[in-house]
Amino acid sequence: VDNPTMNAFAVPGGVIGIHNGLLLWAETEDEFATVLAHEIAHLSQRHFSRGVEYQQKIQPLTLAAMLASFVLMATTGADVGIAALSATQAAAQNSALSYSRSNEQEADRVGMQTIIDADMDPHAAPVMFERMLRTTRYSSSEQMPEFLRSHPLSENRIADTRNRARKYPKKERDPDLDYQLMRARVITELSETPGLAVARFQGELDSTPYSREAATYGLVLALTASGRADEAGLELDSIWSGNPDRLEYIIADADIDMARNKPDQAAKKLARSLAVSPGNHPLTMSYARALMKNQQPHIAAEVLVKQSKRWPDDPSLWYLLAEVQGLSGNIIGLHQSRAEYFILKGSLGDAKTQLTYALELTQDNYLVSAKIHQRLTDVARMQERMEEF
Repeated sequence: VDNPTMNAFAVPGGVIGIHNGLLLWAETEDEFATVLAHEIAHLSQRHFSRGVEYQQKIQPLTLAAMLASFVLMATTGADVGIAALSATQAAAQNSALSYSRSNEQEADRVGMQTIIDADMDPHAAPVMFERMLRTTRYSSSEQMPEFLRSHPLSENRIADTRNRARKYPKKERDPDLDYQLMRARVITELSETPGLAVARFQGELDSTPYSREAATYGLVLALTASGRADEAGLELDSIWSGNPDRLEYIIADADIDMARNKPDQAAKKLARSLAVSPGNHPLTMSYARALMKNQQPHIAAEVLVKQSKRWPDDPSLWYLLAEVQGLSGNIIGLHQSRAEYFILKGSLGDAKTQLTYALELTQDNYLVSAKIHQRLTDVARMQERMEEF
């Protein structure tokens, strides 16, 4: 989820959501994996469905107690009844929170076993929890007493996790370069300004970063975003020679070319890479951006329409496709692509509006209007399912 906050969640249907802001705080792949394993445990232990069953069991008792409180209020006086009602509500809330806390403890335990089974470092769990506690210590939610928190992040929970980890040897592993490179990208994207990202990566390189190569890569991205393409090119050269086929560096080089106002050069380089890796999604997206900047939106649209059949669930693809279709004069396609973007974002009302706009422009084109009518029907069904849920 494109959100700068430190969060992850599990929802019914086996879906786990991870905010990319989590990568700001999970300094290693093992730390990141502890959070993912925790959410997997919520799913494997059926905590959501068990929680619904629990609420169904206690709801009649809670309603009965509240009814008794109203009877007291009517017969013995308002003060006694209000006190009884408050006690009933507090008891119900405490019962629900206790159940939720037990689920969190179970997810910690099962999640750590998942980490161990995956041959990752269980000691990363208490390290990650400690960092989360330091980060959230002064937030409003953490000012509440622990017994009122559904997800208590306490010293007790950290100590419990640390004690479990002590049963296993600490695994010393080299930093995973793929993870560190993606973390560098997130840091750059979520920084308030490119200049702040430049300063952060320069500071890391002046000390002892987890991965000097990843920190240099982050500096390349930040310098490019700051309009300092020549400096970015020099930094990229220092790491690219050791790994000339790495996808991240090929795309970074193309971005530098575009920052130098040489989109034609970027497009040619990316086309050569795509000849080696046909259909590669990051390369295709970068290639389409280069074509768009090189005043070739028609070709970019063709590339993205073809790619949309391989990656139909990428909102950024539909967003970019709508943009290039608009530049190439395909207004019907623009509205259709915007509709797909809104569908993937869950904005079904906006999707319906875009499809309606497209339908008004089709005139006598039966094939296109039939496709749009079908998509409108699909959107209506999606809305019905969401309302049922």
